[in-house]
Amino acid sequence: MSAHVRLTEAVEALLGSHSGLGVVVNGVFDSPPQRAVRPFAVIEDAVLVDWSTKDMIGREGRLAVALFEAGEDRKRLRALADRIAAAIPELPRELGEGWRIASLAFVRSRVFREGPGLCAAMVEFRVRMLQAN
Repeated sequence: MSAHVRLTEAVEALLGSHSGLGVVVNGVFDSPPQRAVRPFAVIEDAVLVDWSTKDMIGREGRLAVALFEAGEDRKRLRALADRIAAAIPELPRELGEGWRIASLAFVRSRVFREGPGLCAAMVEFRVRMLQAN
């Protein structure tokens, strides 16, 4: 499997079972759901570039998790974004099939209005991964 798949699966498993988040949101999805009640989280497809060494395949990129909330209560959404920011560093370093997280760092988060009565948040991280031969 690709680095994208391994990373997305790990994030989905972590957030879906996280005690501070999994019971508060109505699902953690790897693509926008057709029918989901807000609040829910969507793991955006990571933007990865080559980060290989002489003897190892590597990827570096941005991992983003989006949160979608009904209403305009930004205080609650900020709290959910903070929970995501605290949870992602708990990802297991070994992702399977030789992929390993070499480094993971919080980059930014923002809360924004999506439309009348809707708001969202985006939490981004820089991730660097290597695949053992």
